Amino acid sequence: MSAQTELTGVDLNEEQRELAAMVREFAEEVVAPQAYEADRTHTLNLDVVRQMGEMGLFGLPFSEEYGGQGGDYLALGLAIEGIAQVDQSLAITLEAGVSLGAMPIYRFGTEEQKREHLPALLAGHALAGFGLTEPEAGSDAGATRTTARLEGGEWVLNGSKQFITNSGTAITRFVTMTAVTGTTRRPDGGERKEISTIIVPNGTPGFTVEPAYDKVGWNASDTHPLTLNDVRVPEENLLGERGQGFRSFLSILDEGRIAIAALATGAAEGCLEAAVDYARKRTVFGAALSTRQNAQFTLARMRARVHTARLAWQHAARLRDAGRPFAEEAAIAKLVSGEAAMDNARDATQIFGGNGFMNEYPVARHYRDSKILEIGEGTTEVQLLVIARSLGLVG
Repeated sequence: MSAQTELTGVDLNEEQRELAAMVREFAEEVVAPQAYEADRTHTLNLDVVRQMGEMGLFGLPFSEEYGGQGGDYLALGLAIEGIAQVDQSLAITLEAGVSLGAMPIYRFGTEEQKREHLPALLAGHALAGFGLTEPEAGSDAGATRTTARLEGGEWVLNGSKQFITNSGTAITRFVTMTAVTGTTRRPDGGERKEISTIIVPNGTPGFTVEPAYDKVGWNASDTHPLTLNDVRVPEENLLGERGQGFRSFLSILDEGRIAIAALATGAAEGCLEAAVDYARKRTVFGAALSTRQNAQFTLARMRARVHTARLAWQHAARLRDAGRPFAEEAAIAKLVSGEAAMDNARDATQIFGGNGFMNEYPVARHYRDSKILEIGEGTTEVQLLVIARSLGLVG
């Protein structure tokens, strides 16, 4: 079908096209068959995660020195998009495992931290989470209340985190926590929080992974609230410079928006392909649904959304890979693709009619899964704020 022919995007080289085709085949043959049962039972299939690791997907944008594939963010996006077409839960497992789990270590870790943690993360043998969001600190991440104080060569952490992906699986190794480690003086004489990031291994006394959430969607992904009660870790578990945790987080989030945009594009594509296939097979009043102009126009709009979203995330990825500023473009990609996924899920469900309300059909799962793409890793409103600021608008 025409939508599928553009699966790999524009201006991709042969290696990139081969990667996209390999992931697409894996998604159809391995990921798709288990998606319904995994969603129904709220179970992350670690065997599929292992296979994704064996394919090198978790190591795509990392150097070979630490066990990576020597690729870039465009390659990562292609892989995430391909998985997301059939299973958003496994796609977010990959996205978070790379962008929020391994990337902070790769970008800000000491050489010792990199060599200790990256090989297992990049091979898919281990997962890691990023503990940013709190009950009182979502979009306003600067409102962090979790604290960490130095005491006898150890960080002592207290607080709580919520909505943390990949934080409680059987192969989760650690969660990188943002915490207030003190205060600093602003130029106007006032005080502001000093926020740092600290690696907290799972199983550390006082670190409790609370029961998993009962979510609307992404049911097969691992998401938990976390509690820290006098958790002690070595002083050398500080990730990056003290007091630079918030700034480091922002740069990680900019990159993560590209990956989330690729995921959303995959979801929008998956809805489109399923709807086109169903419309061709479904007979209504003696003719295929696909012959009805209303259905054709709906599918055409879905196709346009996929095309626009794919161009947006790939453009942002190319800017990032070229070392050029990309924050605004990443925000645009996240905004456009998140809305495309939600709109396509709604339209696909309508095309399917009553069947679209049945969880055994992929479009029903996309309908539930896609709403979070307008919320997670920066809400739609945050993306609009980033774009507005790039226009020089303040207030």
